[in-house]
Amino acid sequence: MPTFRYTSSTATSLAGVIDAPDRPAAVRMLVARGISPRSVERGEAMGKTNEANGATGANGNGGGNGASRSAGKNGDKNVFGEISSGGAGLNGKSKRAGRSAGSAEFPTVQGGVFSRKAMSLGETASFIRELATAVQAGLPIVPALRTLAKSGRTERQRAMLGHLITEVESGKTLHQAFASWGKPFNELIISLTKAGEVSGKLAEVLTQAADLLERDLKLRRSVLAATLYPVILLVLAAIAITIVTTVIVPKILEPLKGQNITLPLPTQLVQGFANFVGSYWWAIAIVIALTMLIISRLRQMAGPRLWMDTLFIKVPLAGPIIRDAAVARFTRTLGTLVKSGLPVLTALRLTSQTMTNAALRKGVNQVCDEVAGGKTIAEPLEKVGIFPPLLIQIVSLGERSGKLPDLLTQAAGSLEDRTETRVKVLTTVLPPMLVVMVACVIGVVVAAILLPLLEMQDAASKL
Repeated sequence: MPTFRYTSSTATSLAGVIDAPDRPAAVRMLVARGISPRSVERGEAMGKTNEANGATGANGNGGGNGASRSAGKNGDKNVFGEISSGGAGLNGKSKRAGRSAGSAEFPTVQGGVFSRKAMSLGETASFIRELATAVQAGLPIVPALRTLAKSGRTERQRAMLGHLITEVESGKTLHQAFASWGKPFNELIISLTKAGEVSGKLAEVLTQAADLLERDLKLRRSVLAATLYPVILLVLAAIAITIVTTVIVPKILEPLKGQNITLPLPTQLVQGFANFVGSYWWAIAIVIALTMLIISRLRQMAGPRLWMDTLFIKVPLAGPIIRDAAVARFTRTLGTLVKSGLPVLTALRLTSQTMTNAALRKGVNQVCDEVAGGKTIAEPLEKVGIFPPLLIQIVSLGERSGKLPDLLTQAAGSLEDRTETRVKVLTTVLPPMLVVMVACVIGVVVAAILLPLLEMQDAASKL
């Protein structure tokens, strides 16, 4: 029987040997014993024995051991890699059996296919934190995932957990299982999980990932709250004004038709607007639909999207909030990645992939190129011209003092506080401004109704 040396990914960093037919089988046996392996390597004695057994198999004796040798060679591609279908009969059967068992225990959808995005951002943060807590308590990965699957999950989430359990039991690491599922596990979560597994600090890094996701969610909700109410107010006001001017006002002014009266300017404006909307409403609807479609298509193109995103961060009131929110997210993500042990350049490249604003992403990519050329982070950040001076000074200080992760976290907190302050100011100032604007429009409509009626009354009194 082949021998494998292993080390665990828990805080105690256990090490030992185990006998198993192949590497994936060794991983499954370790998981069944409650050990979460970080590395599994073949012992030298095992390699010699396997060669001898392989030669015997070639001569017609001990063909089963020859198959074990073939499986071992295929397993050498990756510490936790799966054996190819060419010579791993034992592992292939075990893997299929594991998937069947997982299908029986965890639900599937019609056709056996689930939507890959089983969780929202908030649910993902909660899941990562619960997993971090379970690992911190000493549970191996598979028992931890099984425990999470029992705690009030939806069918989609239990299907996802079943997939993760099957992948880990078949010999993959947790970050490989995340990558095989896809959304909601993006490159950021996968890289952090990998860094935690390699460093043996999986629970700590998962906690950092959960903190990052929760703060990102909180910031997004703050920005959404700042923009949602004004947008709703504007839409409702526009609908109300359109109905009043196109339906109600014409009926009120209908008696004035045929009268020899010069209508006041507000009345002429309202009537002109009502006539235009009544005659060309279909053209207005087509123009609005085409405009939305064109904007959607343009945002899928690199050049126009860069121009629009650059314009967004320069819009008064809302622009600084959008920029500070994106910069705060960039700073916290970079600090979390560097703190987890990833190289600075790798962390920068991963962080750039998480940025949704094309202008900021282009700036971070420029920083990556200059850092790859041997420069520090602070100098390229200053050249980009988008990032606030506070962040540049903190990054420069962190690079000189060797405390970059901690100072990045502090800078992210300051930027988030500033964003929340600006959000509060916007939500305080903008609604009254919109109310004043709507009141002015309503005043024009009321004047358009009352002025001609007053003129009619004056004309009647003179008679």
